[in-house]
Amino acid sequence: MTKDRARQLEAALREAGVRITRQRSALLRVLAACDDHPDATELHLRARDAGVAVSLATVYRTLTTLQAQGVIEKLEFRGEPARWEPADQQHHDHMIDVDTGAVIEFTNDRIERLQAEIAAEMGYEIVHHRLELYVRRRGNG
Repeated sequence: MTKDRARQLEAALREAGVRITRQRSALLRVLAACDDHPDATELHLRARDAGVAVSLATVYRTLTTLQAQGVIEKLEFRGEPARWEPADQQHHDHMIDVDTGAVIEFTNDRIERLQAEIAAEMGYEIVHHRLELYVRRRGNG
């Protein structure tokens, strides 16, 4: 799956007219291997740890282009640097641990039904939504 995702990311850059350099190719492999929600600095460090010197500016430009191409989504959580995730995932919501910064994905059918019911009661249907819960482990405060 990681190789397929890296190829998808590369195709999106090519479609946008971006040249695939050795640095960008390495960055795409790092991004494709992510199973978390890294920010640009984390991706920069992971690429460096993989033995490739890529500038932080290149990381930002690449992420912005991939977002514009619709293959990754930018997540902006309160007080945190923007994080990134693949755009082709099933719908899910996020819990953000305010003590550790961990981002936990979850789905809950009851929440989805309740949101749809509330929208319908007000004469609307949900087109898109994003739910973020800022949480703290019990007993840590």
